[in-house]
Amino acid sequence: MRRLAACVLASVLSVLVTTPSAQAAPKKPKPVEPVQYVAMGDSYSAASGVLPPDPTAPVQCLRSLRNYPNVIAAQIGAQLTDVTCGGADTGDYFAEQYRGVAPQLAALSAETDLVTMTIGGNDSGVFINSIIACGTAGASTLGKGSPCKDQYGSQFEDTVRNVTYPSLVEALQATRDAAPDAEVAILGYPWIVPATGSCFDKLPIAEGDVPYLRSLQATLNEVVAKAAAETGVTFVDMAQVSEGHDACQQIGVRWIEPVLQTTNPVVVHPNALGEAGMAAQTMAVLKLA
Repeated sequence: MRRLAACVLASVLSVLVTTPSAQAAPKKPKPVEPVQYVAMGDSYSAASGVLPPDPTAPVQCLRSLRNYPNVIAAQIGAQLTDVTCGGADTGDYFAEQYRGVAPQLAALSAETDLVTMTIGGNDSGVFINSIIACGTAGASTLGKGSPCKDQYGSQFEDTVRNVTYPSLVEALQATRDAAPDAEVAILGYPWIVPATGSCFDKLPIAEGDVPYLRSLQATLNEVVAKAAAETGVTFVDMAQVSEGHDACQQIGVRWIEPVLQTTNPVVVHPNALGEAGMAAQTMAVLKLA
């Protein structure tokens, strides 16, 4: 049983100790220390672009007070140390992402009880490069055909499997080493594009490239899950719960903001509803509720 379970158990015991009985007078409960929670990762964990911004965060990180770590911390009464930062990749766990922004692993210690993250999507620029490439290609054909797939083929998925995967294993193992008693969880990325159909008015991606990008995201999430299994980290699968909440859906349904008709200046990223959904799934998987 790790520190996180011990903290929960301590809360239960404090209630039992304070329950009066006919034979003994009530005893003063021992103070229960809050869960020491460290949030790590990229813009999907930082909720980049979602208002209000976190005034304590480095400006470059575009961190929001409504990101899923803040939602979880409020629900479980945790002491949150939030080092999430937009644009982060696995290398930023070990080195400064920006001047004055410490490596994310520096936030961890033997006292850490809980760690969550999304990471890997920015490695080798796969996430942003695929969106830009396919958006540009889609605009060139007015949404017809599969120009992005035709041009890039398996290039993006090959990079995820061959480059991102070993980097994820290294980052997750380093996280576990730096916080040996913590429950460590990595979230998959919620769906950006739908399982069927397209929405060229919101996402300027050609019809034939929507399944191409969907396959790329599925591969990324598979690699994240595989790295988690190899390092003993809990994988929080977002695939099923985020289905039908992709960027093509209407406001109030979608978890991911589209490129056009968006409410978030940081496009193709979770909105506040998406962050709340990510928090709920994480709490369910980790049995934190």
